[in-house]
Amino acid sequence: MNYRLTAFIEKEGTGYVSLCPELDVVSQGESIESARANLKEALELFLETASTQEIQDRLHKEVYITHVEVDVAEETACSFG
Repeated sequence: MNYRLTAFIEKEGTGYVSLCPELDVVSQGESIESARANLKEALELFLETASTQEIQDRLHKEVYITHVEVDVAEETACSFG
């Protein structure tokens, strides 16, 4: 079976954290490429060892990626850079 899944990769400290929101599987790596490869490996291991029921229980079939705009008073806002 073939799954097409989402990967979020975020810099954290000196490395990167990767997340698959559909299955709530997380991994990490020293680079974006290694974080992605490690997440792929973690997903493959999970899908090979988990029961069909566990996969169905954890699988979020609809994941949406979008932006939201939030208004915050300037004196309390932090900058994103």
